[in-house]
Amino acid sequence: MSRTALRICPLCEATCGLTLTIEGTRVTGARGDREDVFSRGFICPKGASFGAVDGDPDRLRTPLVRRDGELREATWEEAFDAVAAGLRPVVECHGPHAVGVVLGNPNVHTMAGALYPQVLLGALGTRSVFTASTVDQMPKHVSCGLLYGDANAIPVPDLDHTDHLLLIGANPLESNGSLCTAADFPGKLKALRARGGTLTVIDPRRTRTAKLADRHIAVRPGTDALLLAAMTYVLFDEQLVDLGELAPHVQGVDEVRAQVRDFTPEAVAEACDVDADEIRALARELAAAPTAAVYGRIGSCTVPHGTLASWLVDVLNILTGNLDRPGGALFPQAATDRTPRPAGPGRGFALGRWHSRVSQYPEAKGELPLSALAEEIDTATVEGEPIRALIAVAANPVLSAPDGARLDKALDSLDFMVSVDPYLNETARHADVVLPPPPPSQSPHHDFAFNTLAVRNQVRYSRPAIPLEPGRMAETEILARLVLAATGMHGAAPAAVDTMVVDQTLAKAVKDPNSPVHGRDPREITAQLTGETGPERRLDMMLRLGPYGDGFGVRPDGLTLQELLAHPHGIDLGPLASRLPQPLKTRSGKVELLPQPIADDLPRLRQAMSERADGLVLVGRRHLRSNNSWMHNVPALTGGTNRCTLHIHPEDAERLGVTDGAPVRVKGAGGEVTAPAEITDGLRRGVVSLPHGWGHDRPGTRLSHASADPGVNVNQLLDGSLLDPLSGNAVLNGVPVEVTALTAQL
Repeated sequence: MSRTALRICPLCEATCGLTLTIEGTRVTGARGDREDVFSRGFICPKGASFGAVDGDPDRLRTPLVRRDGELREATWEEAFDAVAAGLRPVVECHGPHAVGVVLGNPNVHTMAGALYPQVLLGALGTRSVFTASTVDQMPKHVSCGLLYGDANAIPVPDLDHTDHLLLIGANPLESNGSLCTAADFPGKLKALRARGGTLTVIDPRRTRTAKLADRHIAVRPGTDALLLAAMTYVLFDEQLVDLGELAPHVQGVDEVRAQVRDFTPEAVAEACDVDADEIRALARELAAAPTAAVYGRIGSCTVPHGTLASWLVDVLNILTGNLDRPGGALFPQAATDRTPRPAGPGRGFALGRWHSRVSQYPEAKGELPLSALAEEIDTATVEGEPIRALIAVAANPVLSAPDGARLDKALDSLDFMVSVDPYLNETARHADVVLPPPPPSQSPHHDFAFNTLAVRNQVRYSRPAIPLEPGRMAETEILARLVLAATGMHGAAPAAVDTMVVDQTLAKAVKDPNSPVHGRDPREITAQLTGETGPERRLDMMLRLGPYGDGFGVRPDGLTLQELLAHPHGIDLGPLASRLPQPLKTRSGKVELLPQPIADDLPRLRQAMSERADGLVLVGRRHLRSNNSWMHNVPALTGGTNRCTLHIHPEDAERLGVTDGAPVRVKGAGGEVTAPAEITDGLRRGVVSLPHGWGHDRPGTRLSHASADPGVNVNQLLDGSLLDPLSGNAVLNGVPVEVTALTAQL
């Protein structure tokens, strides 16, 4: 007999509500939850394939431990014994920095990934931290940290109310949105146009989103910051700057005016390959709109001036008075945010508090560039200890970082490696211990990260739809035990980790005069926590201390876990609202419009006005039925348009003798790959495109479907040397490549 259960989809940032059909212990169907307060029944192909993702037969069911050179099934006890025996000697002999930690994108899609990695890093004390952020969105974190004093204070476009939306380097009809959590992003864009609003898309490709737009600007890849700087110039030159109610909260406007005086539309037009009159029109339309929002994403982050482009997105929103107002770009308020503190100066945001050992890359937000991971392992001839052991949690850097071939070899040289992953993939195959979490249907879910980026304030929680299968271990327990094993507490009860976090958090809260529990007895409020598990008790604590919480009885109608459980479709907390100056944590207590690191990097952007790459340049692309490298093993999510082909413009194809479907060799600074050509006028001349996340052709994996159609690893074309200097983010777009038709050589 079948039954249904509610579940928040964990397969992309849209966080749609699902209604699962379950037969026994198997998910047999998924449809949109029409009563979900956020998604209202919307579902994409990934969500519809939840059952196939959940029930993939290649998912590991038991831990693997390397014995006599081979990974073999083991008990959980044997696995964690091996973790403790492998990690602790490295820490004790070489120090904590000799242990690297790599956190992949799926961590932000699980409760465990949100609650435990920071505990691990704090207890371990390593500075050798690498995440997917530095091949994705780190420029946005850095620019917001410098502007607002908080790297996680990221304003999002008010999609439901804006009159004018300018997207740069974003394709939400394929990605469902990123750093902007919005269920049914396509529907919101169509609603914008239906109410008379304007959609402008700046992208070298004519994406599905661009096809929907009123105006599409096919900018030359990598010149996003130049285009935005020229728009900023126009606002000043034509006296279109109007901060409105923002004015008391902003400093540095005149300084920005002085810095952009060289970036006239005429000066950047050739580099961007966008007519100067069109650049002026973009700025005028933005300033004239009743409300407007500029939104930039991965295409504008993964370029040589990614932080400057991200900064200029916010500068345009600020100079037109559209930051922190309805219809513009607003700061969300998640239910698990910390208790809001009174407005006033904060500690600010600092870059480069330490540096990588080999290339001396500065840290950003506590992280080193993922591009530097291989050299931090395989280079021993500089001062300091190389990385000798690695903890990889939901990470596949062999495919997601530049020069995967070098990293592939480097991982083999480690003294010890542990991977938390449901698959034996291209990275996990190197591990000495693999710890597989259960499928999502058997895990609880709350979106800690994505609710801080949501276009409407709301809160939802899903308990496991299916009981934990015998022999499996909850992901929360896996990571709690990993914390204990890595920090010399192996054998302690995993619940001790949650107890420690609760005790430490409440001990600080009762001493904080801004906390609703200031002056109270920590033991008394701890006793009020509810929840069936340690993670649920932590969620209850965060909800109660948060901006909508009951403050442990201070506000009887406030939010608690029990209240959330009583609303299985979620609780709507209202539209985004103006919040300044409360989110600001800069030393001045204001938006610091021209931070010194930004000013110091602008000469590099001026130099770019005279630069132009000869030949072809490469950009990536996303697929609606994919999410990086972790969905290619599901047949329902591959095939059709989700293929690893090289998109090339017809005129470039004719010039190079490339025919549709024929193999071509693509060569970059880091290596070369061979892929079938797909001739299309959906991108501008001089640009070719390969999708990210493919290359499933290495031996020793257990990805039967993905390996049958492996595609090629686009990141192998990169040697890892091209980085945005402020954020350490890898340059993945606008990089020079050579394309050769292999048929011409036969």
